[in-house]
Amino acid sequence: MIERSLRHVVFVILGCFVLLFVQLNRVQVFGAEALRQHPANTRTVQRDFSRARGPIVTSDGEVVAKSVPSTGTFERQREYPFGDLYAHTAGYLSFNVGADGIERSFNEALVGRTPALQLGGLAGLLGEEDPTGEVVMTLRHDMQSAARDALGARRGSVVALDPRTGEILASWSWPSFDPNPLASHSGSEVNETFANLNNAEGNPLRAAAYRDVFFPGSTFKVVTAAAGLSTGVATLTSPVFDPVSSYTPPGTTRSLSNFGGGTCGGDLLELLRVSCNTGFARLGAELIGPTRLIDQAQQFGFNSVPPIDLPGPVASRFPTDFGAELSPPSFEIPAGVYENTPALAQASIGQNDVAASPLQMALVVAAIANDGVIMEPHAVQAIRDLKGDVVDRTEPHAWLQAISPAVAADLRVALRNVAENGTAKVAAVPGVVVGAKTGTAQLGTDPPRSHAWMIAYAGPPNAPAELAVAVLVEGVEGSAEQTGGSTAGPIVRTLIQTYFAN
Repeated sequence: MIERSLRHVVFVILGCFVLLFVQLNRVQVFGAEALRQHPANTRTVQRDFSRARGPIVTSDGEVVAKSVPSTGTFERQREYPFGDLYAHTAGYLSFNVGADGIERSFNEALVGRTPALQLGGLAGLLGEEDPTGEVVMTLRHDMQSAARDALGARRGSVVALDPRTGEILASWSWPSFDPNPLASHSGSEVNETFANLNNAEGNPLRAAAYRDVFFPGSTFKVVTAAAGLSTGVATLTSPVFDPVSSYTPPGTTRSLSNFGGGTCGGDLLELLRVSCNTGFARLGAELIGPTRLIDQAQQFGFNSVPPIDLPGPVASRFPTDFGAELSPPSFEIPAGVYENTPALAQASIGQNDVAASPLQMALVVAAIANDGVIMEPHAVQAIRDLKGDVVDRTEPHAWLQAISPAVAADLRVALRNVAENGTAKVAAVPGVVVGAKTGTAQLGTDPPRSHAWMIAYAGPPNAPAELAVAVLVEGVEGSAEQTGGSTAGPIVRTLIQTYFAN
């Protein structure tokens, strides 16, 4: 009896050891990277805080982060000359609360611990300078400053990138924060600042441009248009939808209306020009169908985390379950009818459960500008050593083939028509080819408030587009489609003018 009890105890102890071993391996092996990348993990920062650390500079040479001599607890202190301007990209380095942004994701390069910098810094073994690295961002100072000034003190985000390479030229979200107090050697000051920022309205520590998602409104209609063109159920000139003021999807008695109860219809060119809800809802619900619209959204990057070289990006969202098929395709409804076809109609115009980051919508219009290819977005261009030589460079890589070159060409024609003759005319810039799409995502408040969007591409005449822009202004008063144009449009125009001024 005693022997049997002892055996039970031994088995229990062995089982506990097995569970402990499994958990230890899960944390150390499978969870190590997630723990290392978490902003609150200070172990890497503590290890490297007293080391020499290289600067972070813009592509045009402005120093946005550097180490300066200190008489405090440590020999050096991190300094951010432009305050909040680059806080969401360069990030911060704090002994108390960790690091974020490029300070975190490129820590090994900044402290000179990459193989290329170690090999090039053998002088450090002879007592000379430590082989720190200089991180060169893709962001341009003039573009970043223009984004901040144009958005002003309104909550929102601006993303501008080069569609040919994926280089991010500007990434600005308001509210932002000054990272300098977080770099202080005073623990009480750091903790108080961090607590205040965490409790502040609008969550200024969070880079909304790539870490938050919002209803995209009518900007999503370009994805629905792409699905129609890609599947062959539509061309720019067919089918032609009858002008109506409301549309009732199959499977419901609740109708979906145009903004302000207006009437619209026509071919795809006209539907995009006036941003016609009823036409796009019917196109998605009755002609394209759930499977093909889901596939198209995911080919643009929805439901996937974008491969940006900054910590913490989030996936944009497009619903993937519209229920079972209730009736097969027919002459009247070629896509068939599903349990949630009404939700599909809403999703086709960027409503229902569709949500996108400003970065994602910039990538959507970048694909249209770049013959259907989405390049991997990145904020770092190169790493340089102490002598100024490039030891590592970010080479452009394709992420997704969202649409064919032919479909991309059709959509460029359509978006150029919107910028020249439709709701996005405010984005036009003389001497520059501009294509754009507005969006207004109603928030269901009383009085009405909406997210105002615009996405756009721009380039010189008879040449590939060089710029893709997404602008979101959150919670704007009003709900008309013109809200996107009148509110976000001038910001887009400023970014285009700034880019092509040089």
